[in-house]
Amino acid sequence: MPAEAKVPASTARPAAQHASSPLTERQEARRRRILHASAQLASRGGFDAVQMREVAESSQVALGTLYRYFPSKVHLLVATMQDQLERMHGTLRKKPPTGETAAERVAETLMRAFRALQREPHLADAMVRALTFADRSVSPEVDQVSRQTTAIILDAMGLEDPTPEQLSAVRVIEHTWHSALITWLSGRASIAQVRIDIETVCRLIDLTA
Repeated sequence: MPAEAKVPASTARPAAQHASSPLTERQEARRRRILHASAQLASRGGFDAVQMREVAESSQVALGTLYRYFPSKVHLLVATMQDQLERMHGTLRKKPPTGETAAERVAETLMRAFRALQREPHLADAMVRALTFADRSVSPEVDQVSRQTTAIILDAMGLEDPTPEQLSAVRVIEHTWHSALITWLSGRASIAQVRIDIETVCRLIDLTA
């Protein structure tokens, strides 16, 4: 990880601490500006284009303040992915999937989310790379991404109280979706192949019904 992505432990305040206590309205507005700046820079030039100093300048916050919210670029980009998924979730709720079965609805939902990421390939690549680079220190942010993906899938299934078997199927579907993103971004899979893989793994839902 580039040296600029790290700060001394004495000055860094993990982003997870913000999640443990509610942000004030001003803090939340600042955090949203930071995430917006991160997404804008990533959409223009991918992972390498997201430099902490430029994010601070674009979001009009001090560099030290940025590091108190996000201790590294990886923390920031994983949080950016969670934010993007949350936005997608809101859009999906406004226009729910129309498939007759839970498997069809989940496949339709994940392909819609995939196409949204496809429209911003540099941003998608930056966020997926950050997930790949994430170590234990980024676990809270990675967990947020996983929870958001799970919520999207469960909404499509129409479930509020899933069984352990259904949650296991959801985890396998999540792994396949993330893997499909990686193989597509690396040019090793076409959109048609991604669709086939997602539709295939979503059939696991039928086995847990």
